[in-house]
Amino acid sequence: MLVSGRRRLLTALLQAQKWPFQPSRDMRLVQFQAPHLVGPHLGLESGNGGGVIDLNAFDPTLPKTMTQFLEQGEASLSVARRALAAQLPVLPRSEVTFLAPVTRPDKVVCVGMNYVDHCKEQNVPVPKEPIIFSKFASSIVGPYDEVVLPPESQEVDWEVELAVVIGKKGKHIKATDAMAHVAGFTVAHDVSARDWQMRRNGKQWLLGKTFDTFCPLGPALVTKDSVADPHNLKICCRVNGEVVQSSNTNQMVFKTEALIAWVSQFVTFYPGDIILTGTPPGVGVFRKPPVFLKKGDEVQCEIEELGVIVNKVV
Repeated sequence: MLVSGRRRLLTALLQAQKWPFQPSRDMRLVQFQAPHLVGPHLGLESGNGGGVIDLNAFDPTLPKTMTQFLEQGEASLSVARRALAAQLPVLPRSEVTFLAPVTRPDKVVCVGMNYVDHCKEQNVPVPKEPIIFSKFASSIVGPYDEVVLPPESQEVDWEVELAVVIGKKGKHIKATDAMAHVAGFTVAHDVSARDWQMRRNGKQWLLGKTFDTFCPLGPALVTKDSVADPHNLKICCRVNGEVVQSSNTNQMVFKTEALIAWVSQFVTFYPGDIILTGTPPGVGVFRKPPVFLKKGDEVQCEIEELGVIVNKVV
């Protein structure tokens, strides 16, 4: 009896520990527009792929951009939690236009060669330190917006990535404190012009990564307490319905905490900043022969628990 009692107590403790990370309803924050509304609004996606609850209608004092919402911290989040718990009207998905969950962040930090299986694909050693580059914020578009092929490149490639959204300002952040600075996660498509990344511009990556429309994001910012384990999520990319990338975020060389600690040595993180954490294998440039995106292609980037973004190439 004593042993079984201890076992029951241990089970109860484990369940109690797990509870904060397995809420009954997901917190899925979005930015959206609708014909009957003036300008962008903040909302809650009612479940993965569901309609939208208008947060600004629920509380008109809330800001209308995600960056300002995140800057207000716990005060804004508590309002969103109340809205989630209330039985509020839901705008049908067909009646809203989803914007990127974060627009005009202070910075978009990107990480190269951050999947073990992607390093194997290139036959290169796993990095000892994070490889950091950037995209300009002007490359960000919404989860269902078009990706425009620039006339300057003939080698545009796909890359599905887990994106981390910063929720709290910080510099010299310790890895053990890093998750306190994270608001949540979303799906990113790190579109890449390989000719400019690998051969032009002195082989610096920036220009090849940052053409307009080269950073679709969304559909929602899923708060960190709504994700069981960001480093154990299935991640995949489909081009015209064919799976081209399929892996798991457990293949990441440097996890979220290590990346935040590393990058914050050099720069201050601000609410709304985005970290693209690298891509798994299966990109077009390393296929034999290489395959690149063409007009009319449709790219779907999907991450378990976070959702799917769909971008037509034009």
